[in-house]
Amino acid sequence: MQITREKWSKNFSEWFDWVLREGEFYDYGRYPVKGMGVWMPYGFKLRQNIISIIRNLLDSTGHEEVLFPLLIPEDLLSRESTHIKGFEEEVFWVTKGGSEDLDVKLALRPTSEVAITTMENLWLKSYKQLPKKYYQIVSVFRYETKATRPMIRLREITTFKEAHTVHETYDDAQRQVEEAIEIYKKIFNNLAIPYVLSERPEWDRFAGALHTYAFDTIMPDGKVMQIGTVHHLGQNFSRALDFKIQKKDGSLDYPHQTSYGISDRAIASVIAIHGDDHGPILPPSVAPIKVVVVPIPAKNEEGTQQVMKYSIEICEMLNKNNITCVTDQDTEKTPGEKFYIWEIKGVPIRLEIGPRELASSTVFIKRRDNLKSYTVKKEEVVNKVKEVLNEIQEDLRKRAWESLKSRIEYANDIEKAKNILENNSGIVEVPWCGSKECGLKIEELTNARVLGYPIEDRKVNDKCVICKMNAKTVLRVAKTY
Repeated sequence: MQITREKWSKNFSEWFDWVLREGEFYDYGRYPVKGMGVWMPYGFKLRQNIISIIRNLLDSTGHEEVLFPLLIPEDLLSRESTHIKGFEEEVFWVTKGGSEDLDVKLALRPTSEVAITTMENLWLKSYKQLPKKYYQIVSVFRYETKATRPMIRLREITTFKEAHTVHETYDDAQRQVEEAIEIYKKIFNNLAIPYVLSERPEWDRFAGALHTYAFDTIMPDGKVMQIGTVHHLGQNFSRALDFKIQKKDGSLDYPHQTSYGISDRAIASVIAIHGDDHGPILPPSVAPIKVVVVPIPAKNEEGTQQVMKYSIEICEMLNKNNITCVTDQDTEKTPGEKFYIWEIKGVPIRLEIGPRELASSTVFIKRRDNLKSYTVKKEEVVNKVKEVLNEIQEDLRKRAWESLKSRIEYANDIEKAKNILENNSGIVEVPWCGSKECGLKIEELTNARVLGYPIEDRKVNDKCVICKMNAKTVLRVAKTY
């Protein structure tokens, strides 16, 4: 059997819907509220595993988890005018309690900067308490008016990790931004997700931010998806909410803040990026089931029972060694039907055990990613499975990075950039003078979205594609979700 990746890349939208439904990850489109889906048990376990990676990295770097109310009063949300302007068309409002009109409209949180800053103002009084790092993993709600998509464009984002930090100085906050970027790099590396890191241009920053840094990845269909953002907020929110602290010199001043978020899109990218026509290939680091054992029936009932017994024994060995394994004991399905089911769930390794393996005390191992197979002795199976899982994790990471890099092109002509985006998608880098006017014109002429510019210095010996002045850097442009 050959690995095929035609439907996965050419008909990605159809493929993704099929995988979420048949793989029992996420039931979308049947819950009677638009833009909201239901996590099914298997998908919920994948979500838990990804959240565990995020939590462990945040906890190990001094972040403290909190849980804030869902509702934010209108007068509080509106105190940061730039912020509410950025979200005003997306806010869900609660206006009644039972049959009574509420005195103050309540927003379902679109994000939590103002809510958290309000409480920080009560909790934090002195530089001695800083830096302070909070985070929560919650649902946020945005009245998305574009076409909604499961996990990718939702009205209820159910896995919104938002971190909020407080610092005495701008430089301290900038150091936190740099730490957040490194944390995100580790998260995406654990998920084997490749990315480009850009600073968003001034016209596309998070509402109320001085700087926004974004992680973007390229999906199988060539469109680009934002998977994480880090914001330097400066004193904008603390000023708006009159939040002051005592500094080392005894003066009172507004503290500097940062915030950074990851959403359901990180989970969507894990399912989507490592795939083929048979379904996803989940990285072993987060796969809910790392190994499935498929018993191959014998010609008689007694032989089949012995095969099943041996299969369960092998699976128990793996589970005892912290390798999550299940044995498919369904007697009504053929091995081929079982292969289909477990492939669409993205299980990294399949063990096939039949009369031959029973007789020779061996196990047949097949990789989900490249279909390589191995036959090993029973006593070697635990070590071999661990070895293969590590190889799969690394190979998925390498393959994904190679694919992303191959889809980033440079164009010093605006028509060439437009043609690349229309025919191949991916990301195009064009020389740019740094002006907003030229940046917006690039967006207009390519009919695409500007992602931003590299955070590292990029020497460009070309002219800006719009004004023909010397370019200061490159601007990344892509078709996006």
